[in-house]
Amino acid sequence: MKIAVVALGKIGLPLAVQFASKGHDVVGVDVNPTVVDLVNAGTEPFPGEAHLAEKLAELVPAGRLRATTDYADAIPGADAVVLVVPLFVNDETWQPDFGWMDAATRSLAAHLTPGTLVSYETTLPVGTTRTRWKPLLEEVSGLTEGTDFHLVFSPERVLTGRVFADLRKYPKLVGGLSEAGAAAAIAFYEDVLDFDERPDLPRPNGVWDLGSAEASELAKLAETTYRDVNIGLANQFGRFAEKNGIDVHAVIDASNSQPYSHIHRPGIAVGGHCIPVYPRLYLFNDPDATIVRAAREANMGMPAHAIDLARVAAGGSLEGLRLVVLGASYRGGVKETAFSGVFATVEAARAAGADVLVHDPMYTDDELERFGWTPFHAGESADVVVVQADHADYRTWGAAQVPGVRVVVDGRDVTAPDWGGATRIVLGKA
Repeated sequence: MKIAVVALGKIGLPLAVQFASKGHDVVGVDVNPTVVDLVNAGTEPFPGEAHLAEKLAELVPAGRLRATTDYADAIPGADAVVLVVPLFVNDETWQPDFGWMDAATRSLAAHLTPGTLVSYETTLPVGTTRTRWKPLLEEVSGLTEGTDFHLVFSPERVLTGRVFADLRKYPKLVGGLSEAGAAAAIAFYEDVLDFDERPDLPRPNGVWDLGSAEASELAKLAETTYRDVNIGLANQFGRFAEKNGIDVHAVIDASNSQPYSHIHRPGIAVGGHCIPVYPRLYLFNDPDATIVRAAREANMGMPAHAIDLARVAAGGSLEGLRLVVLGASYRGGVKETAFSGVFATVEAARAAGADVLVHDPMYTDDELERFGWTPFHAGESADVVVVQADHADYRTWGAAQVPGVRVVVDGRDVTAPDWGGATRIVLGKA
């Protein structure tokens, strides 16, 4: 097959590589010429994705994969087009911004030819495939969906850093606008993906047809919104436990020993491209979902809560104190700040009067400074430490790394208990 992948980001490029590794001719389209040049040189444009570098080094010289900025080069004659352009959500209004996706869809449609399967993998509000992408594709291309081309929604379900493993591990969900479109999507994904044995699943691992694009859209929103709601509940349990002399982590261990309880862990923040964003996409169609909204608000309040715990432990004020936030990344081991709790944590600490510094083993001083932060280095003195990301490095941190520390608020329960006499607080523990 000839396959086009639109947007060669941290999901799109591994997808393109996966398709090419199955023997197909793949062309990736990206608006960033630097990314295109790196891919065409067989070089990964971003670090940290397992096996990506070696696969690129094999597939590009073999002529199986190339990149371009030109839709006219990639789209005409394609058997399948997979689109993974980012969808942004306004942080103030919680409304989706379709700007980039609209532009990509118009460019795709302008060069769409009959016989193509178009699959959107970007997470979307329910109904978007049918009510937004279908009419836009038809209007610009002059073709008719269901007759000249097929349109489906098939959400990506992978985490950056382990995309290739996740592609094998999880069922590939598809939902079409017609039975013929769904059948085309099933045949396509069965050809380009391999699946691990999963005896724990109610049906064999593989491509699962959910019956409609709307069901497939909801499935992705449901699985991620569930996590946000679960964490919100854990955070509320944790804040109650703190006030009542209870270790909520021990409580959660006890509760989860019963097979019908699956409580997540409290923490300082929920970050990344998915969990803090997709509940807002769900609320776009279901604004009365009070549980979803309350959980999102509860999780957004945790950075300020952590800073308040530090303030109380420091004697009631952080004014003029040196406070170090450990971790700029949204989660340990990943160099990514998308919706990271670091932003709200720094903001809350500055609002409390602290002199704030930031440390992250994955970022250089220059990179941290570009965010507007003062970098911290191990061995420098500080009064307060707030752990925001669970990088493995922080498991060995203590008073030697932060001389003079008086208060430690560990928002991830990752550090050692002994900080040389400093008061150490773990969220959810009295």
